[in-house]
Amino acid sequence: MGRIRRVLRWLDYPPVWLLGALGLVWLETLVLPGLVPWAIVRGFGTILMLLAIAIFALAAWEFLRARSTIIPHQTPQKLITTGIFALSRNPIYLADVILLAGLSLRWGAVSGLALAPVLAWILQQRFIHDEEARLRASFGMQADAYLARTRRWI
Repeated sequence: MGRIRRVLRWLDYPPVWLLGALGLVWLETLVLPGLVPWAIVRGFGTILMLLAIAIFALAAWEFLRARSTIIPHQTPQKLITTGIFALSRNPIYLADVILLAGLSLRWGAVSGLALAPVLAWILQQRFIHDEEARLRASFGMQADAYLARTRRWI
């Protein structure tokens, strides 16, 4: 039982959830190829993908600058409130959801558009609430002030 629990804990990370959602979307493209084949939709999907990559890069840069952990389930060493984190408390999760929507449009798969809010809900329930509790426990009133002034998503 302990081994299964370790494997499940290893699987409970945001990129795994994102890859699972992308896998479902990709399966749709195999069963129902090109439901939305229009070039403008694919182009918008590409723009969303690039936006997601940019958001992720900006967030990763802030983690590197602060020398804090980017890994969920770990207690952060610093409260990051600068850069992209001044606009969104969870830019990496936001990038995950945008990437799912972007790839869905790029692939012409409508299921990804339905899965995007589901992924956002899963990320919020599985990770964000616990991370915010760790921030409050570690940084107290400073975290409370940040959480009050900065939106969770956008």
